[in-house]
Amino acid sequence: MTKIKFCGLSRAEDIIAANELNVDYVGFVFAPKSKRFINRPKARELKSKLKPPIKAVGVFVNESINNIKSMLDENIIDMVQLHGDEGDEYIAALKKITDNPIIKAFVIKCAADVIRAKGSKADKILLDAGAGVGNVFDWSLIKDVKRDYFLAGGLTAQNVGAAIKALAPYALDVSSGIETGGKKDGEKMKDFVATVKNTDIVISKGQYL
Repeated sequence: MTKIKFCGLSRAEDIIAANELNVDYVGFVFAPKSKRFINRPKARELKSKLKPPIKAVGVFVNESINNIKSMLDENIIDMVQLHGDEGDEYIAALKKITDNPIIKAFVIKCAADVIRAKGSKADKILLDAGAGVGNVFDWSLIKDVKRDYFLAGGLTAQNVGAAIKALAPYALDVSSGIETGGKKDGEKMKDFVATVKNTDIVISKGQYL
């Protein structure tokens, strides 16, 4: 089944919704320039309310490895997501100090971006339109990517079914697509999850016809 990540959560009610909908991952954004930024104390508070099966992913941009390590050690996050200029050397250094999974995000604009993503030393890759502004990139560029990836960029309940059918991604990463007025919207969260699950069921049944 396609996994789901709600990213950019910042309120207790966001966590309650994620728990009720049994998503697989939630993302806490630690990039100060992001409109979804939360600080360490807030993230710790939200993580304490998260159901254990759900993994908390820390989203960072060119962050100090020591700062990331401390958040992992304090159980504020379970996984690391890198959105800056971090290359394989940085990822290798991070892997030396943690066994926690690492996701590296790539903005996909051309075939060369896909090649870089496919060769990443991260445990998982995230393929995105970039900037967190809710845009969809050209999905045809990634139709031949075989390794597990998170699909991001402009996903909503209206287009996520088509994304699953076209690409069969490992996971879906959604943020602006489940927001209204810059805040997470419980109804949009429900609609997104329902669409993903229904699409998975339809595809599964089709495979056995």
